[in-house]
Amino acid sequence: MTDADEKIAIHRGLKGVHFDRSRVCFIDGRAGELRYRGYSIHDLAQRSNFEETCYLLLQGELPTAAQLAAFEAELHAARRLPDEIFGLIRTVQRAHPMDVLRTAVSALGAFDAEVADNSPAATLRKAIRLTSQVPMIIAAHEQIRNGRAPLAPDAALGHAANFLYMLKGKAPSAEAAKLMDTDMILHAEHGSNASSFTARVVAGTEANLHAAITAAIAALSGPAHGGAAENVMHMAQEIGDASRAAEYVRRKRAAKEPVMGFGHRVYRAEDPRARHMRAGVEQLSREMGQPQWYQILAALVEAMQPYARHGVNVNVDFYAGVVYYLNGIPADLFVPIFAVGRVPGWAVSVMEQMENNILIRPLTLYNGPQPRDYVPIGAR
Repeated sequence: MTDADEKIAIHRGLKGVHFDRSRVCFIDGRAGELRYRGYSIHDLAQRSNFEETCYLLLQGELPTAAQLAAFEAELHAARRLPDEIFGLIRTVQRAHPMDVLRTAVSALGAFDAEVADNSPAATLRKAIRLTSQVPMIIAAHEQIRNGRAPLAPDAALGHAANFLYMLKGKAPSAEAAKLMDTDMILHAEHGSNASSFTARVVAGTEANLHAAITAAIAALSGPAHGGAAENVMHMAQEIGDASRAAEYVRRKRAAKEPVMGFGHRVYRAEDPRARHMRAGVEQLSREMGQPQWYQILAALVEAMQPYARHGVNVNVDFYAGVVYYLNGIPADLFVPIFAVGRVPGWAVSVMEQMENNILIRPLTLYNGPQPRDYVPIGAR
């Protein structure tokens, strides 16, 4: 290694590296602050809905009533899948839902007349279509793998409520629909996370939106990115009772093993999204006569309090998995639900990349063997 090599800083995982500018998502990890297009996540979670937030992300401003109605009409009109996609889902129905989703989204590109059109207007139209089609794929797969026919969407229901209807076969309560809507808002965008960065890398090659979203889904399928919600539910079931939470934490910390749902790559304070799911878990667990799940989570938070000063705080996925579980959603659908909310965030990452595109091509510092002579195979 030369002196010049020793001066090169290696940022493993690109931690702390700013590779571009963005007008979409502001995150202050130390203060625990998150804003979409300048609007606090707290205002959006409490006062907005997913459709309005989706419009904000894709268009840059909150819509007027007329603009929102027109946007909702576009989303409703996009609630359709080609017959061939249903056939594909039947063919691969035994695969994990994330693999089915990735495969189906990739195949959708073959049926989209604008797939190769990377103009801003066409990309926006494709983003709207995919926002509606992704939940349809997930719901159709859930029905098909259980021997049932996929349900047609209900035009009277909003995005979150319609997803739950197609998934469960009955219209959700207003409370369940609202909680799912809030969950989608909270997951809609989060800066240059692994899947959004993947989408930008793919877009940087001038590939189309379907290719970029397919790659983003592949990135999200990895447990280090999207698996926390499912793992938290498994942890809560393993603990079983709030009285055992403190001992569970003690054992995990003594073994230097992580406690699921705590810590975040960006946040040193509590994840600002967590509080909105916490209230939902408390209410839903009480309403469904299963208060033990909220009690277990609350006990875990208390047991983990000594580690908060080290930046190990609760994150949004700590509560999300229990919300899904209480809604009767299978554990292997927890990550696909994350994807339902994240489609507009992925799409706007691609749109920003395409505005002033550049091939994303970082370097690796070589530390392999020094130059050596080739030895013919007979002499080795």
